Amino acid sequence: MKIPFIYTIKNFRSRKLTTAITIAGIALVVFVFAAVLMMAYGVQKTMQSTGSSENVMIVRKSANGEISSIIDGDTQGIIETLPYLAKSSDGGLISSREPVVVINLDKGNGGFTNVTVRGVSQNVSTLRPHVEIIDGEMFNPSLRELIVGEAIADRFPEARIGNLIRFSGNDWKVVGVFSSGGSGFDSEIWVDGIQMLDAFNRGNSVSTVTMRLDDPANFEQFKKTFEEDRRLQQFEPKIEQDFFGEQSEALSTFIRILGIFITIIFSAGAIVGAAITMYAAVANRTVEIGTLRALGFRRTSILIAFLVESLIISIIGGAIGIFLASFLQFFSISTLNFQSFTELAFNFALSPAIVIASMIFSVFMGFIGGFLPSVRASRLSIVNALRAG
Repeated sequence: MKIPFIYTIKNFRSRKLTTAITIAGIALVVFVFAAVLMMAYGVQKTMQSTGSSENVMIVRKSANGEISSIIDGDTQGIIETLPYLAKSSDGGLISSREPVVVINLDKGNGGFTNVTVRGVSQNVSTLRPHVEIIDGEMFNPSLRELIVGEAIADRFPEARIGNLIRFSGNDWKVVGVFSSGGSGFDSEIWVDGIQMLDAFNRGNSVSTVTMRLDDPANFEQFKKTFEEDRRLQQFEPKIEQDFFGEQSEALSTFIRILGIFITIIFSAGAIVGAAITMYAAVANRTVEIGTLRALGFRRTSILIAFLVESLIISIIGGAIGIFLASFLQFFSISTLNFQSFTELAFNFALSPAIVIASMIFSVFMGFIGGFLPSVRASRLSIVNALRAG
């Protein structure tokens, strides 16, 4: 004989306070768990949206990031003669030779942080059409001018239009703010590549060369041709999006591991809270349990009924935790990217996988916290239970 589901629902009324406290505890733990996953996914999503799947990026092998990659002038010329590369309407190659350096910027509160400065070619707007000037204008390639990503403009007072940023012994005027749709480029400063090479006395050596493929499907053929050229053995081609996606792996992995470790500690408290609530329920309803057993309900039915109560509490708590965590998507934070050692601004991001993982975690807490009390309820002796009344 099965216990009606309505019986389980009605029993919540007899212990409103303890139930509410347990739900709140589970909700808090699930909120932290979801927030950690959203943070790691936000970093990953930001970096993976950087660049384009139509562009191929050339870097030095074994380079941890762009700042540790160097491509000399002769090699740049060889790379740009390879097949499968797109050309503009005027017959020019759609490419950008990009030196990359890291500078310190004042946050305005006395603290400093590292920021990426990228030298770009004049046709960068064709190479990356998703990057748009949203305020001011494009820099003049003949002057010490620069444009900043919108995340930089928001976080650094000296990076506002009209201000001067000093690095490499020169004052560079901020003339514009650009947006790349929330990608990692929004946390960068862009200047003319030739001006940057001159300012840093780097000759014609750049960090990377990025080019548009004539067809993204031709990447494997391009890669094969690239690898067959012995002059290019020290370098490797990568899809631009894939390269930047790899730059997020260390940081997102660290966030997940640290966050999950903290969440596990918090979850112990939530599990104890659920167990206390269910043990209290068993103690308060000893006579009811004895009556149910006397009416013919099996031990399995009693166990399932109490376990379902615990799972319902955990599901409600999990849903509340996820609901609260979803509002984090409206917030943007910044941190230091372990790969580039520079500032990276990103938004919390929620995905169906995070929702599912959070609900599974909340159900797990409810099951662990409610299992032993449910077993105790199912094992109560009919006679002893009725005598307790």
